[in-house]
Amino acid sequence: MAAISTERELRSGSSRWLAPGAVALFDGLAWAIGLTVATWLRFEFDFHQINLDSLLWTISVAVAVLWSASVTTWLYFGRHKAGSLQEALAVARVNAFTGVVVFGFVLVSAPPPVPRSVALTAAPLAFALALGHRLAVRIHSERKARPDWSRARRAIVYGAGNRGQELIRSMLSGSAGEILPVAVLDDDPAHRHSRIAGVAVRGTGSDLTAVANATGAQLVVVALSDPDPERMCAVLTGARTAGLELKTLPAPDDLLRPWANAHDLRDLDLADLLGRQQVNTDVDSIAGYLAGARVLVTGAGGSIGSELCRQLHRFAPAQVLMLDRDESALHAVQLSIHAQAHLDSPEVILADIRDRDTIRTVLTQQRPDVVFHAAALKHLSVLERHPTEAWKTNVLGTLTVLEAAQLAGVSRFVNISTDKAANPTSVLGRSKRIGERLVADAAGKTGGTYLSVRFGNVLGSRGSVLTTFSEQLAAGRPVTVTHPDATRYFMTTPEAVQLVIQAAAIGSSGEALVLDMGEPARITDLAQMLMTVFGRQSEIVFTGLSKGEKVHEELFGDGEQGRRPIHPAISHIDVPPLAPETVHARASELGCAHAMAVLIAEHPAPGSTVGLNPGSTPLPMNAAWEGSH
Repeated sequence: MAAISTERELRSGSSRWLAPGAVALFDGLAWAIGLTVATWLRFEFDFHQINLDSLLWTISVAVAVLWSASVTTWLYFGRHKAGSLQEALAVARVNAFTGVVVFGFVLVSAPPPVPRSVALTAAPLAFALALGHRLAVRIHSERKARPDWSRARRAIVYGAGNRGQELIRSMLSGSAGEILPVAVLDDDPAHRHSRIAGVAVRGTGSDLTAVANATGAQLVVVALSDPDPERMCAVLTGARTAGLELKTLPAPDDLLRPWANAHDLRDLDLADLLGRQQVNTDVDSIAGYLAGARVLVTGAGGSIGSELCRQLHRFAPAQVLMLDRDESALHAVQLSIHAQAHLDSPEVILADIRDRDTIRTVLTQQRPDVVFHAAALKHLSVLERHPTEAWKTNVLGTLTVLEAAQLAGVSRFVNISTDKAANPTSVLGRSKRIGERLVADAAGKTGGTYLSVRFGNVLGSRGSVLTTFSEQLAAGRPVTVTHPDATRYFMTTPEAVQLVIQAAAIGSSGEALVLDMGEPARITDLAQMLMTVFGRQSEIVFTGLSKGEKVHEELFGDGEQGRRPIHPAISHIDVPPLAPETVHARASELGCAHAMAVLIAEHPAPGSTVGLNPGSTPLPMNAAWEGSH
């Protein structure tokens, strides 16, 4: 509220400092002073030559013209920010107009009430006085709004560009609460020895510790438009050395307005240190299919599902139906969207995708236009021990939702998959690969768009390596890593969700879409980065790869050819269909756990060397299961 009231005081002409009457009175006084001084100068400082009655008559005409022009242009009613360039230009126009009219009045009067040159000389004098008054009031108001030096947290702003300047002015306006900028750092020599709103640029990033000691700063804020990971790591290290808290500004694309202010400050995100730029999928330009549509999200309480529900509301759908078996998760996501949670709302659906009858009833009654299928079991090591659960949820659950979607006439169906479905070696990967192929089979039976989206690890999702490491560090325990050379692809939750939304618009039915995720990150490096973020060091213990885990994940399976016909960072791959009848037959014959391995071996991707050789005899059940690991 402090930020809002301060901004209103500066913008509004009706504040107690800039009341219309007071400003108009001072503007009139400025013209009175200007005409008097100009006349005095014209008569070479000889007061006896001045006709006071004529001068007062001229002043009356000037003030009347000035006030009329000012009221007509709304100069006194908050049209322009007080003391701004826009207001200065408006004041200049009004005073110039007044000067021209007064000059004309003097010119046609006989005899002239004042010398003709007086009107032309008085106009710039009156303008200077009027503008000076406004600037003085603005400076006074801004100084009153500044945080109290004795109580404020002192901050160093790293970045003297536009974002840094916006942030500093925001802090000085009081919108940051009790945060006061005391110094600016920037690596660009062009900013050396300059000042931003009175705050001096005192060096480069390498001077952070010295500047912090000199100013008593407690906080450093990175206000760079596009900071590279190396620079962020260096700033973080410097902040830790100087005992400073570190804050950053979100990327410009993540803000809801074109400028940054102190309300946008956030803690350092590990994504800032990963060394890959987020991909802009330009989802706003092609998500028109969501406007006015009925949308259903399965797994709505999960990390991806909940963010998906939040982002979907931006595109004005008719309704977003949130389906999950976890009532607490549904409560949390509804609360995050509407700031209140009513679990009796029709948009909240408590159901399990394993329940075929319930899912069919829900979809045929609700008749969604678009379905985002995010419900799944995803923890690799758990599913290795409990493969039947993976089969029931990731395979049969997906099949249940697909069949219900076809019955309900769903026009767009997006299945959320994983990079572990490429050349799968785990129960998780096999179950998700079979899910992709079931979607491809459904695509051939409907006139809609049925496809899958494949991406890697999502930073910060529940149970992710990031949350695991964070909990271990917070508890002071060793950080456990499977293999010193293990690498994984990472992306942020907003990226993942944007890809999912865009997939339904640009993907062809039966495809899987894969986001270009840059270079994979070493898990060991990730652990070390997180230690830097936390400011804690801990032992890294290598536990060995679990059953089904890979040292290096893959985005494409053997024989999969990625094409990028629409977006330069999104690949399209063809997925061979797999009939539900085949899935059920193999499960009845072999059991669900063995069926997954055999289905992958029997139906490899085109060009793959994985699976059975032509003409060979079928592998024994155990050999097929064990050989696929």
